[in-house]
Amino acid sequence: MSAHPLDPAEVPGSAVLPALACPVCGAGLAPDALPRPSLLRCADGHSADIARQGYVSLLRGRHATSGDTAAMVQAREELLGSGHYRRIQDAVAAAVPGGARLVVDLGCGTGAYLAAVLDAHPDASGLGLDLSAPAARRAARAHPRAAIATADLWQPLPLADGCADALLTVFAPRNAPEMLRVLRPGGTAVVVTPRERHLHEIRPVFGMLGIDAGKAERLDEQLAGFSLAERRELDYEVSMSPAELRAEVLMGPSAHHVDAAVLDAALAGRDGPTVVTVAVTVSVFLRA
Repeated sequence: MSAHPLDPAEVPGSAVLPALACPVCGAGLAPDALPRPSLLRCADGHSADIARQGYVSLLRGRHATSGDTAAMVQAREELLGSGHYRRIQDAVAAAVPGGARLVVDLGCGTGAYLAAVLDAHPDASGLGLDLSAPAARRAARAHPRAAIATADLWQPLPLADGCADALLTVFAPRNAPEMLRVLRPGGTAVVVTPRERHLHEIRPVFGMLGIDAGKAERLDEQLAGFSLAERRELDYEVSMSPAELRAEVLMGPSAHHVDAAVLDAALAGRDGPTVVTVAVTVSVFLRA
């Protein structure tokens, strides 16, 4: 049986448990039983269930959206498994400084980017937050040193002040005030955003959402409380099969706007691979 990242007895160096906060009152959380806890509880008696799939539910109240669907998560897992985004994973891992004890992935999805960081930083612990329960179920299996919780990134994060040494937001929402609160002074925020050329060969063909040309400028304005330390552009081509094209279209926000049957009909005439551009910006911000 693998070690549980929420059990300090099994993972003595884990920084995950002290970082978690009750989503109701903000107090610290402790497991009800070890070595395999079934819930976390705060001193005021509020509790957070640990699902049998291994993630913690730190959502509070009702939500207008439940995040990525199971189909979107499956598509993302298939596409990331192709290796087409491996360069992005490597760039994110390289941007996290050595010595980071806790890396928090905000909008972790399947956990692939957090897992890449933990592979590159063997002394670090990871915590992934995502609104989607299907994503959390998948991410809970991503890495033995990663704990996963469902949480709404637009609400106060269920995390202690200054708990994180590094934050990741990869194609994910950014709640700048909360990022400032939970990142320790001197900590690093690694942000990955698509550029206008990203997937430009297939976006109009399959009705995918467009990308604003001023995305980088808006990012700097949004994270004005941080200082920009480094910005790196990744721009390369990959060869995608029809199945990979389908996964690419259906793994992100465009899935809410594209009819799968129409997409399948459009892909039916493509027998061979399609060359597609991957163009993203990896921005590294520091907290004063």
